[in-house]
Amino acid sequence: MKGDRQTPALIWCSFPDEQSARSAVDALLHEGLAACGNLLPGMTSVFVWNGAKDTAREFGLLVKTNVALLDHAVARLAELHPYEEPAVLGWRCDASPPGTVAWLAGIAPL
Repeated sequence: MKGDRQTPALIWCSFPDEQSARSAVDALLHEGLAACGNLLPGMTSVFVWNGAKDTAREFGLLVKTNVALLDHAVARLAELHPYEEPAVLGWRCDASPPGTVAWLAGIAPL
């Protein structure tokens, strides 16, 4: 699957603030690892970390890419992230119209 540019993929990750999310997606776009990033403000996360329940206001980031770039984009996003251990999740998308497939297949560095 690593060479599969014809299969769309998504990446989900939360960030502590808009600036860090925007900086990360800008880097992915510039490096040709993604075609788009959707920043979702005003998210409240409820989670368990180091054995304790906590909550935080965060920004969600949904990144659109393709399967050929997925592993590299997930690893790069984790490197760019300000959290010590960010939760970065990537998955392949099995349903998409031809125009979206073509758009994501053509990802290139800026």
